[in-house]
Amino acid sequence: MRSPVRGPDGLTASLFAVAVVIGGSNFLAVRLSNLELPPFWGAGLRFTLAGLAFLAITAVLRLTLPRGRALLLMAAFGVLGIAGFYALMYWALLSVTAGVATVVMAIVPLVTLLLAGAQGLERIRARSVAGASLAVAGIAWLALEPGRISLPLGALLAMIGAVLCVSQSIIVGKRLQQHHPAVINAVALVVGAAVLVALSAVAGEPWALPRRPEAAWALAYLVTFGSVGLFFALLTVIRRWTASATSYLFVLFPVATMALEALLFGEPVTVAAGAAALLVMSGVWFGALAPDRPPADAATA
Repeated sequence: MRSPVRGPDGLTASLFAVAVVIGGSNFLAVRLSNLELPPFWGAGLRFTLAGLAFLAITAVLRLTLPRGRALLLMAAFGVLGIAGFYALMYWALLSVTAGVATVVMAIVPLVTLLLAGAQGLERIRARSVAGASLAVAGIAWLALEPGRISLPLGALLAMIGAVLCVSQSIIVGKRLQQHHPAVINAVALVVGAAVLVALSAVAGEPWALPRRPEAAWALAYLVTFGSVGLFFALLTVIRRWTASATSYLFVLFPVATMALEALLFGEPVTVAAGAAALLVMSGVWFGALAPDRPPADAATA
């Protein structure tokens, strides 16, 4: 008889809840920083400061930076998961609400599973395809609903690109599990920040520090809690719990973001938005997160 899967202990559950709140609030903080900072420069400044913090942690712990293939993988992790993902998301958040953005991001676990299957790492199941169809239907609902939800085509394509970037970065990150998290984050954030600053220069964005109090506080929050704090919380939960359970974060981000958005900004949560969110999250649950049923003989053993 297979032993039942144990739930998380108190510390793991607490860190999981903290990560959900921080991850959901990050989209709101980005919207505030976008009030004054151009998107690429705002993201580049954020991750430059966070990267320097992780380099300091690496130095204090006397960790060594890798060379060769490991260094290239960490750089790829930064290009995909930091530069690609955040450049696209920061730009999309100029024209969509944080709640809509997190609904689209809820398909990350499912897209990661499909990419892993396409690359021969995992088996693609019919249930995964069905779940993807539900999630895509939810996104289409958001895109086509003519009421108070606004999702321009450009923003939709940008967020889909962001999903692909972060999903592929997760696959790359699986090959770096033997390295210290501080080292991985130090290399990835520095490389990602360099790409974002370069994009900002090409786009001709003005480089300046925020002057408006709300933008300055948003940047400070994104560096300390939204980057360093969130990454450490995530890595701790992954170490103490399963990866599939940890991926529930992406499903719960929309709930946290919409609740915080309504509380802090008075953003209305429409019936259409709630229904679309439910459809997307149902697709992710059905396709990627729901546990498989045990075989009949195992269930009766």
